Amino acid sequence: MAKIDFGGVVETVVTRKEYSLKKAQKVLKNEVIAVIGYGVQGPAQSLNMRDNGVPVIIGQDKRFVGDWKRAMKDGWKPGKTLFDIEEACAKATIVMILVNDAAIRQVWPRIAPFMTAGKALYFSHGFGYVYNDLTGVKPNKDVDVILVAPKGSGTSVRRNFLAGVGINSSFAVGQDATGRALDRALAVGIAVGSGYLFPTTFAHEVTSDLVGERGVLMGALAGVMEAQYDVLRANGHSPSEAFNETVEELTQSLIRLVDENGMDWMYANCSATAQRGALDWKPKFKKATLPVFKDLYKAVKSQNEARHVIKTCGGADYKAKLQKELALIHDSEMWRAGAAVRSLRPHEKARANAATATGVKGRASN
Repeated sequence: MAKIDFGGVVETVVTRKEYSLKKAQKVLKNEVIAVIGYGVQGPAQSLNMRDNGVPVIIGQDKRFVGDWKRAMKDGWKPGKTLFDIEEACAKATIVMILVNDAAIRQVWPRIAPFMTAGKALYFSHGFGYVYNDLTGVKPNKDVDVILVAPKGSGTSVRRNFLAGVGINSSFAVGQDATGRALDRALAVGIAVGSGYLFPTTFAHEVTSDLVGERGVLMGALAGVMEAQYDVLRANGHSPSEAFNETVEELTQSLIRLVDENGMDWMYANCSATAQRGALDWKPKFKKATLPVFKDLYKAVKSQNEARHVIKTCGGADYKAKLQKELALIHDSEMWRAGAAVRSLRPHEKARANAATATGVKGRASN
């Protein structure tokens, strides 16, 4: 394990140099890994493991016809590597629950009878295990409980793997019944395509993940973009100009500079006018949003967000409501302008064709 200085705090991480794929294959050679759910993370993690020579099968509810057909299209064979949930769990030594959080409560009773002594229960999110009073997930003490949480969507997990690079993931051990839980977690983490793995706990992972999704990663970013776009449009700027100054320059230029060398380097490599303005206005945005983030953290820690997810996403009419919400975004002027801007990028058609060819196009989970 490597010790890395994260801004003055030294942490221990696991890289593929310390924990090689060859070692992971050796640890997992006598295991049978069942991936339960073929929605978002399921395809990426299972295909990466298959490509890495790890024994893996799929457990998927046949009633979700689209996911079953997609699994077949990806080369999983019914009766050989593709099974109903119960049959896959019966065959498995490591059961990976990769269904969406709202579905765990319904799926767990189908999995629980097969979690016999010595098996391992794997999650890519702490939700089901941490909020077990809400989800019902309470495994026996004689099974390992492990977590590997890639810091990206299933699309990114697969795309990075195909590009020959990894995606960073967190890992944790919730129960070590066999004495092998840590090795199992690290081996699977490498097998699913992690570039490096950093330690966490189930509770910390679910809290940081829910805050991040609702905050900077998705909710806050989308809200701030809409606010700036609306102000520009209200003051006479064209849709193309408002979109380019709000989204296009961020996603196609600036965020890549931040990714490469950090925020200070990006500031140092912008114009003096942009640099000065960003430095002056950054504290104002932090002051304005800090109370919102504190409220968000409290909502997550109190489990209010978890209860809301289970109640809302588990509803029979949720998919119809979701499509309406997503349609409002898709059909808004801002994102229609975005579609037009993207169509003008010289590389966009090639990128779209490549994504389709490699089967990594984004999709919603069942």
